[in-house]
Amino acid sequence: MRNGIVDRSTKETEIHVEWNLDGEGNADISTGIGFFDHMLELMTFHSSTDLTVRANGDLDVDDHHTVEDTGIAMGTAFKEALGDRNGINRYGFFVLPMDECLAETAIDISGRPYLVFNCPFTRDQIGMLSSEMIEEFFRAFAVASGVTLHVNLRYGQNDHHKAEAVFKSFGRSVMQAVQVNGDRVPSTKGMLE
Repeated sequence: MRNGIVDRSTKETEIHVEWNLDGEGNADISTGIGFFDHMLELMTFHSSTDLTVRANGDLDVDDHHTVEDTGIAMGTAFKEALGDRNGINRYGFFVLPMDECLAETAIDISGRPYLVFNCPFTRDQIGMLSSEMIEEFFRAFAVASGVTLHVNLRYGQNDHHKAEAVFKSFGRSVMQAVQVNGDRVPSTKGMLE
């Protein structure tokens, strides 16, 4: 089993993450931000991984620190769970329809952190999650995990549907990328760091 366990403690947040990349899609999420919990649960199910997140942050200030630090902790746990990366597909790509929305996500477990995020939201908040924090979550995850991540919303109207399509598509891309199909590192360099 490829597991990553991370505890991250700052003056602003306390985050605990356990991520099993060889799971069954089971989520146990509690961040204090209901819509964010919902998105992480969807992502977990569609990635066929098992994810536990316990986040206690300064939500009396706003949701920024909690969401960003969760992304950092999840990225760190993901990187730890990957281990030596022998045999992984490395790449994952998925185009996902969600009612009137179409989202695409591409991931490269490359060791080179980068985020491209093209997903315009019209509302400031979806539930208690600031719309701008969705991009910040993915940026924190990409940097901490060392992956290249492209997230594009091709079209859509409803912000809830947009976010849902993005997180589901991300989950499906992760499922493809972490799948083991061999016994060597998928790089002509001989390493992914």
